[in-house]
Amino acid sequence: VTLTDDTRLRDLLAEQGCVILAIDGLQPDVGHEVLCVLRDCLSGEILLARSLLSSTAPDLAGLITEMRTALPVPITGVISDGQDSLRTAVAKALPGGPHQLCHFHYLREAAQTISEADRHAKKELKKRVRGLRKTERQAEEKGEDDE
Repeated sequence: VTLTDDTRLRDLLAEQGCVILAIDGLQPDVGHEVLCVLRDCLSGEILLARSLLSSTAPDLAGLITEMRTALPVPITGVISDGQDSLRTAVAKALPGGPHQLCHFHYLREAAQTISEADRHAKKELKKRVRGLRKTERQAEEKGEDDE
């Protein structure tokens, strides 16, 4: 899939005035090619999908530069999973352009900090309730015996 194949897409983007680019890659197995998909967040259209031998920063920067050159409008921002090579590629291909984590990865990263802080309290709670189920069962059995 490429942008240059579709007049409808060019017209849509020209009317839209800009692109917010979402970039994601999928590598089914280690050592295999990476399917890289570039999508416009505003229209939801896939602009480019291509297999790359690797997801190194130079490979990704080349892909982003190719997309930037082919687009009839500017790329005003990028959303991705925050992979290091992708951050480097975006900085090289779109210097000074805004780049943020997608919501899922942003929230997961935020929750990880909270989870780490809560780990000690969780351990303490487990220590205190460790024998509680056994005591509960004994009380239930005693209640049945009394009947």
